[in-house]
Amino acid sequence: MMFKSLLALMVMFLHLQPQAVTQGDIADELALNFKQGNSKEIAKSFAPSIELIIIDQEDVYNRAQAEQILKDFFLKNSPSKTSIIHKLSNSPNYRLTILSLQTKNEKFRVTITMKKSGNAFLITELRIEPER
Repeated sequence: MMFKSLLALMVMFLHLQPQAVTQGDIADELALNFKQGNSKEIAKSFAPSIELIIIDQEDVYNRAQAEQILKDFFLKNSPSKTSIIHKLSNSPNYRLTILSLQTKNEKFRVTITMKKSGNAFLITELRIEPER
């Protein structure tokens, strides 16, 4: 009897483990890509249409347009360091990550909203604003 419940517990743990790992990695991966100014990698997580708010420019763009705008932002604001300020990951269908992005000239607050699509989280809103 003890063996069966131990086995059931192990199976449950092993089943949950990979999902927990991938969910936790989203914020860390995004923080690393922002630190590297890697718009191409970040854009891989974009939803087909994304609300992009960068400083005072706000609109809804397709994935390719949003990637280009983000690339331009990184060209003007060369990133030097990022840190995760906050991450909300307790909902099965929603993720929120807030980063502090230090560039050569200025510090920005990056808010990333993600919604579940299939078995992946896609960025539906990306907000980059000067940190106050």
